[in-house]
Amino acid sequence: MDIFQSVVLALVQGVTEFLPVSSSAHLVLVRDWLNWRGEHLAFDITVHAGTLCAVVVHCRRQLAAMLRACLPRTPRDDENLRLLAAVAVASLPVLVAGWWFEPLIRAHLRTTPVIAAATVGFALALWLADARRTGGVRGVTLAGAVWIGLAQALALVPGASRAGVVITAGLLLGLARAQAAQFSFLLAIPVILAAAALQALQLAQGVHIEAVAAAPLAAGFAVSALFALATIRLFIRFVEKIGLLPFVLYRLLLGALLFGLMLL
Repeated sequence: MDIFQSVVLALVQGVTEFLPVSSSAHLVLVRDWLNWRGEHLAFDITVHAGTLCAVVVHCRRQLAAMLRACLPRTPRDDENLRLLAAVAVASLPVLVAGWWFEPLIRAHLRTTPVIAAATVGFALALWLADARRTGGVRGVTLAGAVWIGLAQALALVPGASRAGVVITAGLLLGLARAQAAQFSFLLAIPVILAAAALQALQLAQGVHIEAVAAAPLAAGFAVSALFALATIRLFIRFVEKIGLLPFVLYRLLLGALLFGLMLL
């Protein structure tokens, strides 16, 4: 892997990780279309670290408040304790499913037909959820966290989009667009940590090792972190002013393109 490949893939990762468009699908498609083969686990871990830094920076005040709520001899903060519990509960299904099914997904589901079907199907789900949103719920309850967590597990299918599935589930529960997006950012933290940990374990075990020089790794980290942080901040403003329809239309167009390419 050279620096050009690193920058392109890190840019794709950073921009798409927190948008409802599926970063895994875009990475698979870019690698296939440009014929960039090979498993680069060290690079994947690095760009995951970059996006993790970005979301931690964005959510730093909320994370600090949640951690303070757990400390002894601090004023009771039920709201942040409930939010911490909701994040933990909603993270469990995808972590368990990812651990068990990651080899199956990597071997059989990273295909154009699966990505195309998931891209279109979950785009329609996002559109329907956004069309009937109420925005009357203050926060995520534990029951709602279970629902969101189960929905998030579906995002293991390439093309589904973790952010898109979480936002869809949140909207169906009555969250406002910005609330659902913010909760998807918080849920990204344990998911990205788990994905990086699994990749690090595979790397330690010698699975698909392919050496990557320091310069492409450094470039990948910087590009993924900077573009992820910029995307997060722009996305919140975008959905508050314009909504989610542009992402639905983009996914439908991408899905149609993929189905068309399969017919050629």
